[in-house]
Amino acid sequence: MIADFIVVGSGIAGLRAAIELAPAGRVLILTKAEATESNTGYAQGGIAVALGGDDSPELHEADTLRAGDGLCDETAVRVLVEEGPRYVSELVAWGTAFDRDAEGRLARGREAAHSVRRVLHAGDATGREIGRVLWQRARSLASVTTVNHTLVTGLIVEQGAVAGVRFLDQHGAPGEARASATLLASGGAGRVFSDTTNPPVATGDGIALAFEAGASVADLEFVQFHPTALNVPGAPRFLISEALRGDGARLINERGDTFMSSYHADADLAPRDVVARSIVRETERTGGLVYLTLAHLDRAYVLHRFPTIAQMCRQIVGLDLASDRIPVGPAAHYMMGGVFTDEWGRTSMPALFAAGEVACTGVHGANRLASNSLLEGLVFGARAAVGMQGSAPGRGSSAGSTNPPWEPVARASVPEMATQADGPALETAEDIRQLMWRSVGLFRTREGLTAALAKLDDAYRTLCRGAQGSPDLDRQRRLSLTTVARLVARAALRREESRGGHYRQDFPSRDDGRWRRHLMERKDS
Repeated sequence: MIADFIVVGSGIAGLRAAIELAPAGRVLILTKAEATESNTGYAQGGIAVALGGDDSPELHEADTLRAGDGLCDETAVRVLVEEGPRYVSELVAWGTAFDRDAEGRLARGREAAHSVRRVLHAGDATGREIGRVLWQRARSLASVTTVNHTLVTGLIVEQGAVAGVRFLDQHGAPGEARASATLLASGGAGRVFSDTTNPPVATGDGIALAFEAGASVADLEFVQFHPTALNVPGAPRFLISEALRGDGARLINERGDTFMSSYHADADLAPRDVVARSIVRETERTGGLVYLTLAHLDRAYVLHRFPTIAQMCRQIVGLDLASDRIPVGPAAHYMMGGVFTDEWGRTSMPALFAAGEVACTGVHGANRLASNSLLEGLVFGARAAVGMQGSAPGRGSSAGSTNPPWEPVARASVPEMATQADGPALETAEDIRQLMWRSVGLFRTREGLTAALAKLDDAYRTLCRGAQGSPDLDRQRRLSLTTVARLVARAALRREESRGGHYRQDFPSRDDGRWRRHLMERKDS
């Protein structure tokens, strides 16, 4: 296959990029499931943007920086908040059905760490609605072609630049696609963990592809664990949106007592990492579950505002969202780190770009502000398309920012670790996910990380040997998962402090003197 531009992934970043690229040439979208299946469709709460009269990009920037716990790239944040209104207004013009108030104005919700109400929403299925509009627009463009059920297994690198991709089709047959520029918009890696809100496609393929080709990755220790996923044994870890707490829902313990004010001044609307760890500590303290309750709110409003969540609670576990206590607990949700890029989506390799959750511009720092993810995909997907056409300004600030600095690291920077893995080998994807949840989850220690990494290293070596010349879909998927798991564990072992989504029990304090910096890793470093 020959195209002018390749886009790997069909979420908000990939589709927005494809729309921007369409007038400039032939665009080939490759997606490993259906074109409409991505993390975008699972985004419930909304999209944060400074459009209200009491809001401004400056205020949105301040909230984003505060949530990022001292590690946001300030230039990237400024791009996000200043260009967000333009691109969201474009979505409205294209027909996105955001909720409106009685006067017909865009309704604005509030979520944790936002100082004002700025989250636009379409019920509790905002991502699905935005994806619908972008997909309808992309599929109408004659220059855009989509190939579904295609697993990209490698990047074609020629003379140091990316010239296209290698893939396996749905039957396992190998193929190639070539283009002048390739965009990774393949989403996050929540499925690296056993407990996650992410769909099955979110296995971090883009991070693994970029790393194996020689591109830099950064900030992979920072994983956001959403505090409120449905917590019922045997049931899926369905996301219970933060928008519920923004509209007045409360977290209570087994005795029915509220407790978050004991852990943080912002109580139920504290930053996500704080709420997630507090829920675990409260269950340990009381020996019982933690619940979300909306029983004190107007029943009709609850069912109207959150229809999807209400339906899922009723179907999955027979609970009434408006009146019953909903058991909740943390689950892996979002990767703040990823493939290192500047604010035009340019990676460290020529002709390779990345946007959305797979990328790391530093816009989220150590902890993403709620509902900034859809905005990130929208803004940086469009900007990456400009970069792919060669019309962006010179190398962007994320590559040379000093606030805080971006620094490459050598392999020697990872503390000395065990050379021998103990216990049974990691033979399945589920083995990897369970290990990551136990040892690289909300609470991390040197001992647990070292032992996990030894096992992951063994699994990686075994899979690399078996993958050579083998068009095995299952093996390729496990190799991608293992590659990303190793990178997350390595980064978590390296950073000897606690900040945002990264919490080390053996280094429980934030240490700006040593660690207020982004760390990039490359395969040949």
